[in-house]
Amino acid sequence: MLSQLTNVAKFPSSVNTLFVNCMHPKYSHTDGFLYPCFCYVNSHLFSKSCLCSVEPDNLTDVLEFLLLGFSDDPGLQTLTFSLFLSMYVVTMLGNLLIILAVSSDSHLHTPMYVFLSTLSVADIGFTSTTVPKVILDIQTHNRVISHAGCLIQLSFFNLFGCLDSVLLTVMAYDRFVAICYPLYYPVIMNPRLCRLLILVSFLISLLDSQLQCLVVSQLTFCTNVEIPHFFCDPPQLLKLSCNDTSTNKIFMYFIGGIFGGIPVSGILFSYTRILSSVLRVPSTGGKYKAFSTCGSHLSVVCLFYGTGLGVYLGSSVSHSSRKDAVASVMYTVVAPMLNPFIYSLRNRDIKRALQRLLNRTA
Repeated sequence: MLSQLTNVAKFPSSVNTLFVNCMHPKYSHTDGFLYPCFCYVNSHLFSKSCLCSVEPDNLTDVLEFLLLGFSDDPGLQTLTFSLFLSMYVVTMLGNLLIILAVSSDSHLHTPMYVFLSTLSVADIGFTSTTVPKVILDIQTHNRVISHAGCLIQLSFFNLFGCLDSVLLTVMAYDRFVAICYPLYYPVIMNPRLCRLLILVSFLISLLDSQLQCLVVSQLTFCTNVEIPHFFCDPPQLLKLSCNDTSTNKIFMYFIGGIFGGIPVSGILFSYTRILSSVLRVPSTGGKYKAFSTCGSHLSVVCLFYGTGLGVYLGSSVSHSSRKDAVASVMYTVVAPMLNPFIYSLRNRDIKRALQRLLNRTA
């Protein structure tokens, strides 16, 4: 311990450092021992590092995270449990009905509805990555998640989140072909291309998931960490890491720019071409019919990207992690729950298929 303090004291006097003694029971590891650790902050370079008496590579093997969630108040926890459970049940039922309706009705075996059912699968996976953990934590009063569990949750969260984004782009391309090239639509959007687009969407999402998981797995934490969120959110983990995360942040923003920016650009390009094509339609009825085929998809796009971008742009301005956690509920829970209603309420084919499905089971 003395040698550590001596080594710390050898930093140049021009570097202002702040030392924090991490030797406290709340920072102890799961093996029951307390590991002395000192963190220093370079005020000139705005970087943070940690000096630990154990090897950083061994720390992540025993590290556990504590998900703080929303509140410790028992009354609010009961309310949170009820809300999350009800929203999860509605999300599962709504998306499962969409999948069953599309698969059971031969009239809906078209590219648009095949992509819609795949989107419902992605929404189920996206919600199931976080919500059951929240429900279980409140019920068992145990909000601990292991380092491996955190990485697994992070991987599936990014996988299904990116799959949602890419599928919305594919659906925008489908609407673009249907409106701008209606005569060539059956030829262009053939079953082989549809299967290929779904496969490519999954592979792109898998690549994004593994790259982000790789970035987070390189982070080191000198103590057990409290995450002021209800799931393992990558920005929160970057903030809580002991080592210098400037390179990790740049790489993660680069990944987000590639895998998030390209789908958004594809959607904007498709709707720009759709808008210019619809405006050339002479009749008002023709314009309304063309726009009505895009209404549901456009609503889902605005809901998903509006809430998601709002949370992450707001988190860069706001310093309240608890407010970020509450705002994250919008795109992680509310958006997947509303998607089936948006499509079913605005689509006569889905309504008829659901009615026939319910009549069969009655």
